Amino acid sequence: MTTDEDELYDADEDPYALALRPGSEPVYLRLADGRRIRMPVHRWHEQPTMADKTVLERCIGPVLDVGCGPGRMCRALLSRGVFALGVDITPRAVALTTALGGLALCRSVFDRLPAERGWQTVLLIDGNIGIGGDPHGLLRRCGGLIAPTGRLVVEADPDDVEELCTARFENLQGQSGPFFPWARLGRRALHRIAADLALSVTDQWGYGRRRFLALGRPDAASGPR
Repeated sequence: MTTDEDELYDADEDPYALALRPGSEPVYLRLADGRRIRMPVHRWHEQPTMADKTVLERCIGPVLDVGCGPGRMCRALLSRGVFALGVDITPRAVALTTALGGLALCRSVFDRLPAERGWQTVLLIDGNIGIGGDPHGLLRRCGGLIAPTGRLVVEADPDDVEELCTARFENLQGQSGPFFPWARLGRRALHRIAADLALSVTDQWGYGRRRFLALGRPDAASGPR
C-alpha cells in the first residue's frame, strides 16, 4: 500500500533526494579529499527546534527560504501568519513542501525569482551558505533579493573555517550523487565577506552549537527589526 507521500519519491533518485523522505537513513556529505560530514537529515523533517525558533522569531515577512528542503521553516512561518516562500533545485523537496502545506518553487537562487528586491528576510540556514561553492557570489545575489530595509539571516559553521570544496552526497548503501561545488564558512569569514559586500552584521547569536548572523545594509538601521 502506498500513500500520496510515498508517490513523491523514485527509487533511483540520488542520496539527497532520497534523504528528503521522512524516516530515511543518514546521509553524508563526502568531500573530494575523503572527509565525510553527516547531514542533519532528521532536523529537516521535524518541527522547528529551539535553535530554529530563534531564527523564526527574527523573521519579518515576506520571507524567502533559500534551499528550503522539505520546507519546515517556511511552513512554520506560514503557521505564524508570516508569508514565506521556499526555493529548492530538487523537485522532491518542492513537492514535499507543498504537499505538507507550504509554498515553494523548483528553482535555483541564481534564477529569476519573484519579488526581487522586495523580500524583507532571506534565509540561508542548514549549511546553505555553501550553495554554489561561492559564498561571496551567493551573498551578493541574496543581497540583491532583499528590500532596502531587508536582511539576510545566515547560519555559519560552528567552527572557524573558510573552505571552498567539491562534495557529493552519499548514503550507507554506498549510493552517491554527482560532485558539486560547496563551501563551509564560520562567523569570522562571514564577517569579512559581508564587509566586502557593504553588508553590516546587525545581529549575531547562537543556540547550542549552531551559529547565526543577520546581515543588512548600513543605511537600513532605522528599518524593521
